[in-house]
Amino acid sequence: MSFITVDLGTTNIKVTAFTDDLREAASTSVKVIYASQGKWIEFDPEAYFSGILNSIGRMVPQLREPVRQIVLTGQAESLVLLDNKARVLRAGISWLDTRSDQECDRIKQAFPEDAAFLVTGQPANTPTWPITKILWLKEHEPDIFGQVDKFVLLKDYIQYRLSGILLGEYSIYNFSYYFDIRKKDYWQDLLDWCGIRRSQLPDLVEPCTTVGLISAAIARETGLPVTAKVNIGTLDHFAGMIGTGNIRPGIISESTGTVLSLATLLDRPILSEDPRIACHYGPFKDSYVLLPVCESGGISLEWFQNNLAEMLTYQELDKRVADKKRPGDLVFLPYLTGTNSPDFNADAKGVLYGLKLVHDRIDCALAVMEGVAYLLHRNLASLERMGVRAERVITTGGGSKSDIWCQIKADQTGYEFAVPKQTEAASLGCALIGAVASGVYDGYQQGIDASVAWKKTFTP
Repeated sequence: MSFITVDLGTTNIKVTAFTDDLREAASTSVKVIYASQGKWIEFDPEAYFSGILNSIGRMVPQLREPVRQIVLTGQAESLVLLDNKARVLRAGISWLDTRSDQECDRIKQAFPEDAAFLVTGQPANTPTWPITKILWLKEHEPDIFGQVDKFVLLKDYIQYRLSGILLGEYSIYNFSYYFDIRKKDYWQDLLDWCGIRRSQLPDLVEPCTTVGLISAAIARETGLPVTAKVNIGTLDHFAGMIGTGNIRPGIISESTGTVLSLATLLDRPILSEDPRIACHYGPFKDSYVLLPVCESGGISLEWFQNNLAEMLTYQELDKRVADKKRPGDLVFLPYLTGTNSPDFNADAKGVLYGLKLVHDRIDCALAVMEGVAYLLHRNLASLERMGVRAERVITTGGGSKSDIWCQIKADQTGYEFAVPKQTEAASLGCALIGAVASGVYDGYQQGIDASVAWKKTFTP
């Protein structure tokens, strides 16, 4: 038997197949297409789903064993609107979209961030949250707003299209800003203020729940067996935690993908005033995760490469940066999308400081890597102030493929950085979720002992 994992990425959708013993059997990636104009960033939910379906259909003939489960993970905040026949009403709104800054300010006035933090676990209200975009739709597209039967997040929609069952799960809805982390339910006061009915939102279940069989139509279209089930999965950061063995308190994971994030598991919510770090519902029942997230993470290097070093691949950048004396004498503040943890200033701007005639683009690339590493250092220091420290940091995501960036992080933070052999940890974590849910393993630790190994370690 086998498992198919679907990582609903911001840049790419990753579909991967694993055998029962959690060996990767096949993998494919589909680029996500956006329509962007100013602060608006939208996508076609139907096209997004078609990319997934086509990938699964091409993959199934390659598999020697029938599929037990399809397990979902990925981004959280992207918003999809459905009518009373579950049809998409308009283009989906990406979490990257920031059109709703005025609506965000209005919500802050009605529900001050200090008080909202104690409900949501989120230190700041930003335009990335779906609630701000729902309010924008109410004010700017009232006809569409009036036709909405369900406001859903992207993972809900994909799960519904696969199974015909519409549900949400707690770890994703912690990113909506209308989820009460203590009650494990929607924040009704905010919904009432925004004019959203409870019936317009999906019922919520625990993360990693097996929701049911794939629909007969999906089985016919993809060649999947009708016995294959859909698992609702969990947030991509949390799937990555599982895929690297971070399933108990005292372990820290770091991921440098489009965003930079850290994660450490708790057995109770910690809503600290100083430092104020995002606290989320975790991947397991009644678990919680401190999750500092910085949107200007890997996207800073992507911006640099796309705009200032198009002629160089990431591998070439790595090689040439490694030849530079470190630390460099340029300073890069990686606030290209404002700053989240630990400062929370949406108006912050990126800065490249100290340029002279002697500097070249490789000096600038080094500064970008060091700037992101410094942001990581500041967030690790915030965790330490809350009593969280580990012997080493598990590093995943695209940034973990860069040896020089891993070494810069180790030097900057003073932590040892360990790279798992399976660098796409979220996909392995999803496979583990499916294997445990199907009874292949008695528990997560047994599956981790059998599947998680280490590739490299970088010491300060």
